[in-house]
Amino acid sequence: MDTLNQILSINNGGAYGGGKAGGAFDPLTFAMKPQVVIRALCWLFSVVVFGCISSEGWTEKEGKEYCLYNGDGMACKYGNMVGVFGFLASMGFMGGEFLFERMSSVKSRKRYVMADMAFSAFWAFMYFVAFFYLWSQWSSAPPPPLGIGGGSMKTAIWFCLFSIVSWGLCALMAYKRFLIGAGDEFTSAFETDPANVVHQQAYGYSMDNDNDQYSASPFGQPQQGMEQQQSGMEYQQPTY
Repeated sequence: MDTLNQILSINNGGAYGGGKAGGAFDPLTFAMKPQVVIRALCWLFSVVVFGCISSEGWTEKEGKEYCLYNGDGMACKYGNMVGVFGFLASMGFMGGEFLFERMSSVKSRKRYVMADMAFSAFWAFMYFVAFFYLWSQWSSAPPPPLGIGGGSMKTAIWFCLFSIVSWGLCALMAYKRFLIGAGDEFTSAFETDPANVVHQQAYGYSMDNDNDQYSASPFGQPQQGMEQQQSGMEYQQPTY
């Protein structure tokens, strides 16, 4: 559990868990970011999936192309499609992580985080479908001729499973970024609202105080003044 928390740890120095815009770029620090590492794994797994299927997933049978996944051409095409688009999307999001630190607009960061969260969750689902689709077809497929391609077909299925985990982690990290940004926006909007500032001044407290200590009551000084006036008054006996 601690290892998972370390993987999902996000630098919240800037808006939406990113660094301060305009900071110096350190290639090593960038390469060690959890988002970049997990995205690189997504890229690698996608290469393995479509590489195995495209290289050995097809054979000739009776003069026609035959998919080793039980002759289901859609299974090979779907596996290739998920792998290729996952490969391209991983490269695009790694470039997005590079630009994310340079986004000075909070709205731009919010759009990127929402796009990352939505696409990563959707592509994890696409790999989920690919895993069960390819596994069901392979389990009922006859052995390939001379056993050629069998290992690659099994490898593609396993890496579809690994891709479900990696893309799911990307979606989870994007969700945590979104929560950080939403919390910052709420706090900033509350503290800068003129109505809230007036209430803070009227009731003698400030949101900037880290210890949540309230200032003196606004009724304290008038009450003290009245007590002093009362103590200063002397009783005078009426005259008849």
